[in-house]
Amino acid sequence: MFDLIRKTLLTGVGLGVMTKEKVEELAGELSRRAQLTQKEGKDLVEELLKESDRAAVALRAGVSDAVRATLEKMDVATKRDIDALGERLTRVEEQMSPGDDGAQVE
Repeated sequence: MFDLIRKTLLTGVGLGVMTKEKVEELAGELSRRAQLTQKEGKDLVEELLKESDRAAVALRAGVSDAVRATLEKMDVATKRDIDALGERLTRVEEQMSPGDDGAQVE
């Protein structure tokens, strides 16, 4: 029974967004209900916290990828695009600056 509960929790998407306190609270409740030993309860908390961290990292990466893909579809300029354009503009301004002959560019 304990293993089934543990596996169910580990596969839950919500685990990635749970706070440490909520994970510990949930593990404590499961420990009491499943009548786990203190060591089993502690192991469950540690495993749930590790899995929660992994799920949170995966969730952030997924959101970042989705945002990036959406921006690409919308054809929105990225920071890299704007920075490249700024560098290009700087080069053009340098080329247009007055030379040694004193000629002015307007």
